[in-house]
Amino acid sequence: MIKRVGSYTLKFSEPPVITGYGSVAGKKEAEGPLGKCFGKIIYDSRAGQDTWEKAEAKFQQEAFIQAMTMSKKKPEDLDFIFAGDLLNQLISSSYSMRDFAIPYLGQYGACSTMAQGLIMASMTVAGGGAREAGVVTSSHFCTAERQYRFPLEYGGVRPQTAQWTVTASGSVIVSERGKGIEVCHATVGKIVDLGVTDLNNMGAAMAPAAADTIMTYLKDTGSSPTDYDRIYTGDLGQVGTDILHQLLFDEGVDVEGVHHDCGLMVFNRKKQDVHAGGSGCGCGASVLCSKILGDMTKGSLKNVLFVATGALMSPTSNQQGESIPSVAHLVNLRKH
Repeated sequence: MIKRVGSYTLKFSEPPVITGYGSVAGKKEAEGPLGKCFGKIIYDSRAGQDTWEKAEAKFQQEAFIQAMTMSKKKPEDLDFIFAGDLLNQLISSSYSMRDFAIPYLGQYGACSTMAQGLIMASMTVAGGGAREAGVVTSSHFCTAERQYRFPLEYGGVRPQTAQWTVTASGSVIVSERGKGIEVCHATVGKIVDLGVTDLNNMGAAMAPAAADTIMTYLKDTGSSPTDYDRIYTGDLGQVGTDILHQLLFDEGVDVEGVHHDCGLMVFNRKKQDVHAGGSGCGCGASVLCSKILGDMTKGSLKNVLFVATGALMSPTSNQQGESIPSVAHLVNLRKH
């Protein structure tokens, strides 16, 4: 059963369970602090494929297979797959899932896609529409850069506010029952747009949305940051993290003691040239499906908020002078 708590938060009375998860990362990500946490490393950015787009689809397939293996499920056991990426028409997701013959629902939430898909799968399972549902998302530096900014050959200088699109994928299986990590609450974020127009400063665009969703969840549930072992944001990077802390502090909420950002976890900013940190659908997804769920499975973390943030920008609208609308979705994960 799903109950409404407060204004925008959902409580799952019989929580759906993440029974399996998988992650795949590229060479640069493997060289970062979480290199040993990922389920698989693909050192070839093309993954043996003809194009980077096909390579991204391959990353998704590998992560999804890992999640199914852990949960001991086969494609025919799944009632739905919620899949998404950053590319036009979700081409990597569509191509990655076309051979699995699973009812497919494409998701686009930019970098918030992992949380969005997890919420959709949890609602579907908790509402009785499915017994098993899969979620998978990805990003790839080479596919995202040429779609949103410049051709790779351009070689333009990136400002210090820019983030590096993570080449990675993450996938989970959400089950009606079983052993694993429970999805206990979910807050669907609102669109927040404070007028940021710089494609190379997504952290500033997304931080207000993250602050709004976190404040909404804490108010709806009557909880405080200290009630959680960790609060993870999807990929604000250093610029967005600093803004988030200040926005919440201005509202009387201090998260610095428990907050970690996936965009700052995946790379070593002192040794790797990533400027403000990591970004992309695969950033939060791969960190969730490796380090976070891994620590929860081991029992070192028991009560976590995962808040994936997304800059819902379009190359066309940005060229027309439009600002960047952003969103943040939150899920409360617990280990019992």
